Amino acid sequence: MSTQQLQSLTGDYTVDAAHSRIGFVARHAMITKVRGQFDTYEGHAHIDFDNPEKSSAQLTIETASIDTRNEQRDGHLRTNDFFDVSNHPQITFTSTSVERSDDDTFRVGGDLTIKGVTKPVTIDFEFAGSAKDPYGNIRLGFEGQVTVNRRDWGVEWNAPLETGGVLVGDKVVLELEISAVQTMPEAG
Repeated sequence: MSTQQLQSLTGDYTVDAAHSRIGFVARHAMITKVRGQFDTYEGHAHIDFDNPEKSSAQLTIETASIDTRNEQRDGHLRTNDFFDVSNHPQITFTSTSVERSDDDTFRVGGDLTIKGVTKPVTIDFEFAGSAKDPYGNIRLGFEGQVTVNRRDWGVEWNAPLETGGVLVGDKVVLELEISAVQTMPEAG
């Protein structure tokens, strides 16, 4: 995509939750992986392709919307052992820096808050492209992931296994597949 085409995409965007995914992958019993996602979230961003450092993003995730396709496990994840949904109903991410790594990759640094604990993370987002949808909306696609240690955010519950090791791995891969729709300025 040409520089001029990218410049024309600079603007404000809203995450389209119906066409995005905020997911995660964690080790279970040290032998397999459990995948899950959050079903309710909202986000917005200002994306400046000319000056990426002027870009910013904010994401708010409802922790009660966790879905691992197992209601019993999801119920346990909502307790104080994990997300403590009643006291910490949201996970948030607020960007603190954006830089372009290469033609298609943006490195986004920011503050991730889980269970009342805020820590910095850096996520490399691949720009998947842009499109005009059938309704005339400009859409941008981004995909990123980052590996975090859940214990850094006070998510520490575990159970020892009879054969050694633990039930839940400490490292969790956060996966973000984002479709963002350009926000049109209010007429007036």
